[in-house]
Amino acid sequence: MIQGKYYEEFQIGDKFITPGKTITESMITLSLGIGGFIIPFFQDVEYAKKTIFKGIVAPAHLTLLILGGLVEQTGIFHETVVALTDIKGRFTAPVREGDTIKAEVELTAKNDTSSAKIGLVTLNHIVKNQRDEVVAEVLITHLVKRLN
Repeated sequence: MIQGKYYEEFQIGDKFITPGKTITESMITLSLGIGGFIIPFFQDVEYAKKTIFKGIVAPAHLTLLILGGLVEQTGIFHETVVALTDIKGRFTAPVREGDTIKAEVELTAKNDTSSAKIGLVTLNHIVKNQRDEVVAEVLITHLVKRLN
């Protein structure tokens, strides 16, 4: 595994692309059960056909969960992340079974904390599907370890 980046190693403007992951029917079904989602357009095919989505869509929460795993797979936070502290996002297009999503990620801010052991890094995530359509834009701040 790649060693994660420490606070001092992050630079504003750093960019990377996550690997991709294809959304399966079982992922959607599991996320509905785990989250307790009951909205019909997540699980009732006939109902979903009559909505603006014209079919079953994945909950946005599943997109966030997959995004977190994809970022982790890059290794940038391996053994250096302490916590997620803030998340703001918007979902601009539905994610469906068969879609493959990945994220373009850019470091947009670094902030010191009162602790000499940790700092804050903020990353903007542009999540796209296999057609290069933006499905979500998510700004996430993490506490990460310092080198000392």
